[in-house]
Amino acid sequence: MVRQADKHQKGVLRSIDWWTIVIYIALIVFGWISVCGASYSYGETDIFSLSTRSGMQIVWIGTSLLLGMTILLLDDRFYDTFAYIIYGLLLILLFATIFNPHSIKGSRSWLVLGPLRLQPAEFAKFATALALAKFMSAYGYSINNWKNFAATLAIILLPMVFIVLQRETGSALVYLAFFLMFYREGMPGSILFTGVAMVVYFVVGIRFAAVPIGASGAFVGKFVVLLLVQLFSEGMVWVYCNRRLAVRMLLYTVGITLLSLLLLLIPLNIVYVQVALLVALMGWLVWEGLGSRLRAYFFIALFAVGSVGFYYGADFIMNNVMEPHQRSRINVLLGLDEDLRGAGYNVHQSEIAIGSGGLEGKGFLNGTQTKLKFVPEQDTDFIFCTVGEEEGFLGSAGVLLLFLALILRLIYLSERQPFRFGRVYGYCVLSIFLFHVFINVGMVLGLTPVIGIPLPFFSYGGSSLWGFTFLLFIFLRIDAGRNLTRA
Repeated sequence: MVRQADKHQKGVLRSIDWWTIVIYIALIVFGWISVCGASYSYGETDIFSLSTRSGMQIVWIGTSLLLGMTILLLDDRFYDTFAYIIYGLLLILLFATIFNPHSIKGSRSWLVLGPLRLQPAEFAKFATALALAKFMSAYGYSINNWKNFAATLAIILLPMVFIVLQRETGSALVYLAFFLMFYREGMPGSILFTGVAMVVYFVVGIRFAAVPIGASGAFVGKFVVLLLVQLFSEGMVWVYCNRRLAVRMLLYTVGITLLSLLLLLIPLNIVYVQVALLVALMGWLVWEGLGSRLRAYFFIALFAVGSVGFYYGADFIMNNVMEPHQRSRINVLLGLDEDLRGAGYNVHQSEIAIGSGGLEGKGFLNGTQTKLKFVPEQDTDFIFCTVGEEEGFLGSAGVLLLFLALILRLIYLSERQPFRFGRVYGYCVLSIFLFHVFINVGMVLGLTPVIGIPLPFFSYGGSSLWGFTFLLFIFLRIDAGRNLTRA
């Protein structure tokens, strides 16, 4: 029995992807250096003291390494067997956190246990990924079966709802990253395209909502969105139905739109023209669907109706539901407001810090913007500005290349999994990492909304570091067991 156990352990150690662990260690080391730079104050003599954030981050790094080693020692079948139990326990914890009496910066997402503060939302990511992998690897599962897909969405929506109720919207949005995994597992590209289209409608509609078109009483935002709905629908007809019909539809749309623009000299609200064209298009799609008995026409018509509903719904939420500070952040991002002393202050100061770093940076602990605390949350959500200021463009590029190496490595590991459970979980992990890096770096540079999510392995805090360590090392343990012979 001992010999079998020894052989098993040796097999696991040989099968662990050490390249990924090297990347992980490099990221947490650079992350600690960044936390030092962001939290250091002039006059401090000991950056290793537990009274400083850099000292506490060493504690979180040490405990994360112990967690990682423990995860690698467990049998890989443990995660498959107990996936639903882990998911259920985290859901209970998320639900209990809603009623947490401790509010930190307006959020009730933290559990305060004496000197220790934990954020269950960070751990719910790996639990949800395990539950998805377990459910989607079941015999007979098909993502194209609407019942299966609806149940899969429910697994994601439950933790999202609980996290939103904790007033932690940014962490809830991270769960949208799982749609990248769905696409890899066979989700129709039209669903992913629909999500992208919704973002385009929102940005264009809000950004140009108040820009008038001549003296017609129409506005550019509404006009362009309604035109885009038609063009996108006709593009879907081209891809999924009939190319000749798509060309005819396109000619009618473009021709009548151009004619209405030429008639702007006459008092004419061209938005009404677009509404009429859209109604005619949807009627045409339904007629073709009834004639050809091709369901794709009905789905495209549904896409058009849903697009219009989303646009007007988003406009209503933006103006009547969102808090003023939330609207202000979106307006600043879209360039409608500057507000350098209010909603745009964080991003503006972050851009100054990154720009001041130049090519090579100012050097370790020599950043001025960060040392003088001009950037709020500079050691958590805005940690990347410290990298830019102290390490410059070269250091920032190096960090991004490390993250790119991690993402590419995760894709490689996911694709070599012999079972669907490992592949699904692997793509969940890389989707979450990709979302965090893209959004966090984007918001620091002023390219994406400020939604308050950490940069993996860089942002200060134990919950974040532990959560990402769980995510990564569970996958490494699953991957290490791919070639083991089961007794």
